[in-house]
Amino acid sequence: MKLVTETIYLAGGCLWGVQEFLRYIPGILATEAGRANGSSQSLDGDYDGYAECVKVDFDVDTVSVAQLVEYLFEIIDPYSVDQQGPDVGKKYRTGFYSRDEAHLIEAKRFIESREDTSKISVEVLPLTNYLRSAEAHQDRLHRFPDDACHLPKALLHKYRRA
Repeated sequence: MKLVTETIYLAGGCLWGVQEFLRYIPGILATEAGRANGSSQSLDGDYDGYAECVKVDFDVDTVSVAQLVEYLFEIIDPYSVDQQGPDVGKKYRTGFYSRDEAHLIEAKRFIESREDTSKISVEVLPLTNYLRSAEAHQDRLHRFPDDACHLPKALLHKYRRA
């Protein structure tokens, strides 16, 4: 059986914790720290409207888009605007981005199944652009587990053991 790999981009506040969390999810084949849907093509200077995100390559036979959105909702406050934990600013907004319209439809269906959807602030948008973050940001929390992160350490430990 041939492995079917697809890609989505998840924004959940500080990308360090999101990337570390995704490391332990069955079906995740690779992750990369980056920035999505900004207004420039350069990582110099500020974020220019980009959201911190994690590029996620996944095996569609092991994990679905809806499951990935559900995992995202486990690690974010979906009602918070431009803030997750102590991290504040537009670059810390939450979102689901993809170049595949079917992915966007599936993500929207999951969100619409939640209670009080009118207050959910998670973006579900086509990916317009993506920039890989510097090497220092790749797998940062894995390399330096004591670095600050908005994700509770207990949640990360729960999935590490699973």
